Amino acid sequence: MAVNKLALIRYKTIDDCLRNRYKKWTLEDLIEKVSETLYELEGITSGVSKRTIQADIQLMRSDKLGYNAPIVVKDKRYYLYEDPNFSITKAPINNADVDKMKEIVGVLKQFNAFNYFDEMSDMIARLENNLYKSTHKDGNYIQLENNNQLKGKSHIPKLYQAILKKSALLIEYKSFKAQQSQNMIYYPYLLKEYRNRWFVIAKAKKGGMLLNLALDRVIEFQELPNEPFVAHEGVDFDRYYSDLIGVTKNGKDRPQKVILEFDNKNAPYIVTKPLHLSQQLLAEKEKTTIFRIDVVLNYELEREILGFGECVKVLGPKKLVQRIERRLKLAQRLYIEQHYIDSETKA
Repeated sequence: MAVNKLALIRYKTIDDCLRNRYKKWTLEDLIEKVSETLYELEGITSGVSKRTIQADIQLMRSDKLGYNAPIVVKDKRYYLYEDPNFSITKAPINNADVDKMKEIVGVLKQFNAFNYFDEMSDMIARLENNLYKSTHKDGNYIQLENNNQLKGKSHIPKLYQAILKKSALLIEYKSFKAQQSQNMIYYPYLLKEYRNRWFVIAKAKKGGMLLNLALDRVIEFQELPNEPFVAHEGVDFDRYYSDLIGVTKNGKDRPQKVILEFDNKNAPYIVTKPLHLSQQLLAEKEKTTIFRIDVVLNYELEREILGFGECVKVLGPKKLVQRIERRLKLAQRLYIEQHYIDSETKA
């Protein structure tokens, strides 16, 4: 049974009230207390209805959420726990629940980037601690790719909030090519991850192009509450990034027909794990298989192709063929030069 955030706040508030044995709680008292808590935590000014609190009490009494709360009514007016030591936070869970929750915790812990959201990290830590108090700790049975050494992940929570609030930012940024950092005003629109590296997609106040700012190159930033935010007016980002591998693209880039010929030893991997959602199988030959993807020509595409080394050949477009050929020649030159140096040293 799915439970939303507001319902959990109500249950927790009712639980706190009924655990307080020094006050007699009428239904009206519970309604008032829950309404106050919802206002304090969520800014809800409409309060809560009598029917809602009555339904909450019935649900807490039931086994639907596993609470089985012993809520009784004394003198036909006052609500309290029959067991003075009861709390829904101490409600027992069965072994199946424990195993499932341990499984979920193991998965959540792998998403290290999102662990920087303070509330999420705290929730995971407390959940894990409570689970492992009464059961031995098992190893993880799933591992997800992450890079704990990568800089910039700590920026994610504040950037995420700035995007939600549509806040302009003053960002100090130092690209790999720049000798000095620069401070500029940006309007952030999207957080995007590629191969465990994070980027904020934004537009600079001076300039109309979308930019990819790598979080590991962001030195610091601050919100500018008095700076009007300029909303993104282009196509939605799902469409904008649907025709490329990676994140590098400008508004003028258009997808091109990229034709790749793989040897048949590696072709099955490309079939089962497509390079891009547009991938098509064009031809199967005796020793090779030819694929087509419709993507923007960018740095990440070149890296993807070069990663297959001698197992792939680019057949088109001509511009990409020339780029890959040039880079392979430069790579070969490094080994030829090293071989020459080694030969001279031995001589």
